[in-house]
Amino acid sequence: MAVIEITNTNFEAEVLNSDRPVLLDFWASWCGPCRMLSPVVDEIGEENPQIKVGKINVDQEMELALKFNIMSIPTLMVFKGGKPVKTSVGVQPKSAILSMLD
Repeated sequence: MAVIEITNTNFEAEVLNSDRPVLLDFWASWCGPCRMLSPVVDEIGEENPQIKVGKINVDQEMELALKFNIMSIPTLMVFKGGKPVKTSVGVQPKSAILSMLD
């Protein structure tokens, strides 16, 4: 499934009300590690239709970044049943990201 751009406008519908686990990538265009992680996140989204993958640009969606206390990027968060259940900060190998989804 394609990666969805998450904004304050669609956050509730796409994340909080999702019937599938959601992997969120908090990122920014100027962030080198974010650019390294982005293709891995895209790949996970394409290979795992049972999960929803979204990206939140922290520069454009500061309210969401503040709401979840995002201090460093990239930050990945997994939501299940509308609640954040796991978080990781920094570039992670694909296997570590997949294990967050278990």
